[in-house]
Amino acid sequence: MTELIIKSRQTEKSSGLTARGVYTFVVSLRATKADVAKTVKKTYSVTPLRINIINAPSKRRRVRGHWGRRPGFKKALVYLPAGQKIDL
Repeated sequence: MTELIIKSRQTEKSSGLTARGVYTFVVSLRATKADVAKTVKKTYSVTPLRINIINAPSKRRRVRGHWGRRPGFKKALVYLPAGQKIDL
C-alpha cells in the first residue's frame, strides 16, 4: 500500500501550502482518496481532514528539434488538522 505514494512534491507553491498544513504528494495513477488517506495514516501516523486529487496531463515538449512527451502524473493534496504535521 505504501507504493501508492511515490514521493512528496516540493515546489514554491507547495512550500507555501505546507505552512498552512497542506502537504502535496505525487501518487500512483490508480490511487483514490481513500487509498491515500489509509497510506498517510499508516506511514506518517496522522489523520487527514480531507484529500484532493489532481490529474496533471501529459505535455508535448521539443528537445533538440524533435517532439516528445512529458508524462502526466497524479498528485494528492493532504489537509491536516491544526497541530499535526509531517516531517518530510
